[in-house]
Amino acid sequence: MTVKSVPANGEELVAGLRDVKAARSKRKLNLKYLGPIVALVIFFSIWQFVPMILDIKPFILPKPSDIVAAAVKDWHLLWPAMQITIFESVIGFLLSAVVGIGISVLLASSRVLEISLYPYAVILQTIPIIAIAPIIVIWFGSGFNSIVIISFLIGFFPIVSNTLMGLNSVDKNMGDLFKLYNANKWQTMMKLRIPAAMPFIMSGLKVSCTLAIIGSITGEYIAGIGGGKGGLGYAITVAAVQLKTPYLFACAIAGALFGIVFYLMVSMISRLVLKSWHESAMKVEK
Repeated sequence: MTVKSVPANGEELVAGLRDVKAARSKRKLNLKYLGPIVALVIFFSIWQFVPMILDIKPFILPKPSDIVAAAVKDWHLLWPAMQITIFESVIGFLLSAVVGIGISVLLASSRVLEISLYPYAVILQTIPIIAIAPIIVIWFGSGFNSIVIISFLIGFFPIVSNTLMGLNSVDKNMGDLFKLYNANKWQTMMKLRIPAAMPFIMSGLKVSCTLAIIGSITGEYIAGIGGGKGGLGYAITVAAVQLKTPYLFACAIAGALFGIVFYLMVSMISRLVLKSWHESAMKVEK
């Protein structure tokens, strides 16, 4: 009987340890989500009551309730503006991703091209977009085309910079192994350098997706058009002129929420691509 009780006690011990580990994981998960939620509730509570106590007018600092009321009241204007900005941002982001990765591969394939052209990509990034936006409007006209190009330009450099860094950071021993097996330049690029650069590429995409939204809204300030075809940037401009501050805040918060969702979507794609082999994504999966 003593021999039989030992495995039972061992099983109970394992089950107890498993329960303790599960409880700790649950507690960590609760803290992970509960902390930000509590902080957000406290922030909005302060925001709600401070203007009431100080008697601050809504056109100066609207309360969260004023913003919600304005969003509901003008939803027929807010939702179409959001759709337009979302479409422009996604197109600008996709263009920056395709062109940025393509140019990075081209530059990484030739040291001469990289030395000759990469400095101009850096120069393009240092020029304030607000300075070249009027030129873009003159060349491509007001509206969709100019806004997408501005969004593309803002999101372009992070992808080029990160992708090029990844392509040039391949393990030297792996490169020597490919040379030993007589792999040509493009075989090495496709089967070694690009897969090895994927974490860098995904990092650049996550930065670029948020910048693409900023680019779209910035472009709408300058090249936006009305008549139901203006995005959030145009809506913010009109709301500022008309002193509709609650609606202005509603537009800004809508843009921020879209940015968060867009970033989470790109992060999810990044985890799906990297989860089977890269440590950063494998840790997230745990």
